[in-house]
Amino acid sequence: MSSALVEASDIATLADALRGPLIRASRRLRREAQKVGLSAHDAIIMGYVEREPGAGVSELADFDQISRPTMSTHVKRLEAQGWIVRADNADDGRRSGFTLTAVGKRKLETLRKLRNDWLAARLQRLSPGERDALAAAAAPLLKLVSIDL
Repeated sequence: MSSALVEASDIATLADALRGPLIRASRRLRREAQKVGLSAHDAIIMGYVEREPGAGVSELADFDQISRPTMSTHVKRLEAQGWIVRADNADDGRRSGFTLTAVGKRKLETLRKLRNDWLAARLQRLSPGERDALAAAAAPLLKLVSIDL
């Protein structure tokens, strides 16, 4: 597809062209998470807790768009693994939130390194022009996956 403006009639074609590569990249990155003993879902939850220390079950469930009971099950498992810890909220004693443990931080750091190494190895095999095209697409792709409908 050319770099010209995408006509409205071409939106479906662009969606079709992007869907497969995005799904395959997502699957490959999930496999990297499995190498360090994390599910992709674990990594998402732990990444959110890292960015938003003190986030509780409700906030995590809203972020992940799953039910609170389901999220509660996930965080209990992450607590049992020793990757996150629950702490009382200083402002509201009825609430508690989560922070990463040192072990949880190391898991995420290891995962990020594996994923970055995986991507870097593949990027190295692309031409400079192809890497430039991907660099230019990074911000729009992030915006694309952040749009809530």
